[in-house]
Amino acid sequence: MITLHCSSMELVPYSSSFGTKSLLFSALSPPSIITLRQKCLKSTRKSISTRNLVIRASSGSSSVVTLLDYGAGNVRSVRNAIRHLGYEIEDVQTPKDILNADRLIFPGVGAFASAMDILAKTGMAEALCTYIKDDRPFLGICLGLQLLFESSEENGPVNGLGLIPGVVGRFNSSNGFRVPHIGWNALQIAKDSEILDDIGDHHVYFVHSYRAMPSDDNKEWVSSTCNYGEDFIASIRRGNVHAVQFHPEKSGDVGLSVLRRFLNPKSKGTKKPNHGKASKLAKRVIACLDVRTNDEGDLVVTKGDQYDVREHTKENEVRNLGKPVELAGQYYKDGADEVSFLNITGFRDFPLGDLPMLQVLRRTSENVFVPLTVGGGIRDFTDANGRHYSSLEVASEYFRSGADKISIGSDAVYTAEEYLKTKVKTGKSSLEQISRVYGNQAVVVSIDPRRVYVKSPNDVQFKTVRVAKPGPNGEEYAWYQCTVSGGREGRPIGAYELAKAVEELGAGEILLNCIDCDGQGKGFDIDLIKLISDAVSIPVIASSGAGIVEHFSEVFMKTNASAALAAGIFHRKEVPIQAVKEHLLKEGIEEWLEPR
Repeated sequence: MITLHCSSMELVPYSSSFGTKSLLFSALSPPSIITLRQKCLKSTRKSISTRNLVIRASSGSSSVVTLLDYGAGNVRSVRNAIRHLGYEIEDVQTPKDILNADRLIFPGVGAFASAMDILAKTGMAEALCTYIKDDRPFLGICLGLQLLFESSEENGPVNGLGLIPGVVGRFNSSNGFRVPHIGWNALQIAKDSEILDDIGDHHVYFVHSYRAMPSDDNKEWVSSTCNYGEDFIASIRRGNVHAVQFHPEKSGDVGLSVLRRFLNPKSKGTKKPNHGKASKLAKRVIACLDVRTNDEGDLVVTKGDQYDVREHTKENEVRNLGKPVELAGQYYKDGADEVSFLNITGFRDFPLGDLPMLQVLRRTSENVFVPLTVGGGIRDFTDANGRHYSSLEVASEYFRSGADKISIGSDAVYTAEEYLKTKVKTGKSSLEQISRVYGNQAVVVSIDPRRVYVKSPNDVQFKTVRVAKPGPNGEEYAWYQCTVSGGREGRPIGAYELAKAVEELGAGEILLNCIDCDGQGKGFDIDLIKLISDAVSIPVIASSGAGIVEHFSEVFMKTNASAALAAGIFHRKEVPIQAVKEHLLKEGIEEWLEPR
C-alpha cells in the first residue's frame, strides 16, 4: 500500500537530464516493449532535447501547454485535441517542468495505485501539490481529478495527493446500475466553472468505475455533478485549478470547447442549438469497422455475412466498403458515439509489427474525438526469433497509438474455460493483466456465439433460453455456443457462462455478437441479448443483425443493452447514423442528437 502525503513527502532528487518519459513508461510496461522503443529514443534524443529547448524558450507564449504524461493508456487523443486547437505541447521531463509551467494538463489514465506510485518515485507528486496550492492554471482529466483527493479504494486503500477532502470509491452496482459507468451523460452545473460554459444541455463522455462524492467538506471545490444511481463529482474548480471526471477529448465538439476555454479563458465558444434536454446516461450508437488486407495488400473496411467477407463472384474477392481512416472520420461527423475497429487479419505471428493498423489508429485519433476501440490479435506472442511478447505489451502499443479500449476475443474464451475448471484467477491472462494495469473500463470482451437448439433445458449443461421463434424441428429452447478463430471453431462453453466468467476476471464491457444474425438485417438476437444483459452488471453492447432504425429502439426497449453496434448498414449508407438517433429520440430513448 502506498502511503503518500504531499505535506510529508520528500522530493526525489533530479537532474536536468532526468528522462521522465522512458522512466514513467517503464514503470507500467514490461521491459521488452521498452527495448522496442530504445533505438528510436536514442536516435531522437538530440532532436527531442533541441525541441524542448525551443519550446522552453517560448514558454511565455500563449501557444504552449505543459502536459504531464506518465506513460499509461491513451494520451494521444489529448495531445491531438490540444494540437487541433492550435497549441504546442511541452512534455514534463522533470519535476521542475511542472513548477515552471504556465498551464498544466494532467490526463490521468489507468489505475490509481500505479499512478501514485509513479508520481512518488519520480518526484512529480510534490511538484504537483506545490503547483496546485499556488493556484496555477491546472486541468486534471479523469484519474487526474481522482488523484487530487485524500485516498482511493481502488486496490487499496491508497493515499492520493490529499488536496481535496474525500475518498474515491467504487460505484455501487447492487442498485441495478452497470459498472463501469461508460457512455454519454448529463451534468448538473453547481457553480460558475468557466470551462463548462458551453456544455449546456449536452452530454459528455464518461468511462470509469470509481468516483468521488460531494460532501460538506469538499463542496467549495465542486463545480458540477453527474447522476448515475447517485450524484457524484463530475468536475471541480477553485481559482485557476480545474479537473473533470469526464473526458473532454472524447466528448466531440462540446469537449473541445472545455479544453479551449481552459487554454484560453477569454475565448467564447459557439453554442449549438440544443435538440433535447440531456438528463441521464444516453444509449450509445457505435459504428464498427472490420479491417483487413484485401488480395492486393491494401487495408480496407469489409463486412461479412455470417462472418464470410468475400464476394460471391468468380473472383471471390474481399468485400471492399471503403478506407478505414476516411470512414471513421465520416462516422464521427455523422454523430457516432464511438468507433470500433476489428482487425480481422493482423500479423498473426507478430501483432506489434502490424504497422498499418497502428497507423490507422494514429491517423484516426487526429480528427476523431470520440472513443476508439480496437480488437484483433491481442494475446501473447512469440516472434520468429523466439522472443516472447505479452498481451500487455501488445495492448500498450494499441493504447499509445490512440485506442481507448481494447477488445479481446478468442483468448478470453480460453481463459474463461480454464477459470471455470479451476476456479483460480492466475492473474496471468491477457484479460487480467490489462484490466489490472489500465482498469477494467479499458477491456472489452467480444463474444461470438452460435445458436444451438434443444428440446429441453435438461438436454445440455449450459444455460438455455426459451426462444421467441422455434427451431427447425420445433425446438423451444436454445443455448449459445461460443466460438473462436472468427467463428470457425466451436468451444464447450456457452455465452452465458463466458459472460459471467469474464466479468469476474476483470472485463469492463461485453461486445455481444451473434453469428446467426450477422449480416442478415433482420434485427438483433433479442433472446441472446436479454439473457446476457440480465446476467451481468457490466455494460453490454448489442451487435449483429441491425437492418432498420426500428431494430435499435427494439433492442433498447426489450433488453438492458447499454449500446448498439452496426457496420454494414452504415457502410452501405442504407441507414444513416443520424436517422438512428432521430428515431431513438422520437421513441423517447435518450440519445444525444448532434452531428459534428
